[in-house]
Amino acid sequence: MADAEEEFHEFVRTRLPGLRRAAYLLCGDWTRGDDIVQRALTDAYVRWRRIRRADNVDAYVRTILVHRFVDEQRRGWARVRLLDRLPDGPAEDAALQGLPAGLDLRDALAELPPRQRAVLVLRFYYDMSVQQTAAALRCAPGTVKSQTAAALGAMRRRLAPIDTGSTR
Repeated sequence: MADAEEEFHEFVRTRLPGLRRAAYLLCGDWTRGDDIVQRALTDAYVRWRRIRRADNVDAYVRTILVHRFVDEQRRGWARVRLLDRLPDGPAEDAALQGLPAGLDLRDALAELPPRQRAVLVLRFYYDMSVQQTAAALRCAPGTVKSQTAAALGAMRRRLAPIDTGSTR
């Protein structure tokens, strides 16, 4: 029992930064992302004896993370914001630093529906195949392809340079 528990603690120590970044990319908010990660890791801890025998433990936990995100989006209170003061500002993500000032991938990603956002994060942040993404989201590969196409189209429209109509 102690070995399994120590193995879980080591897993969390080494994977937590990546899980936090993925949750942030999914929901666009560090605090909500931390809540999603906490719920996902709680689920993983409860099932750790089975999870640790999986062929790909990281993929298993990523799947749990995405399911917690999708579950949260289904709840009505996920859209409620109770703030007693304004936040200081968004935390910087090292993976997104250095982008041109007018190009904000985070805003464009946040405008996508949750399922499309999840598909993009799994496919392009985690570099998962269509089949792996379909398994993680419990849907057909065709659904992953159509959601990816729709999400990328929306991202392209959102991030396209604005045509000012002037000629040179």
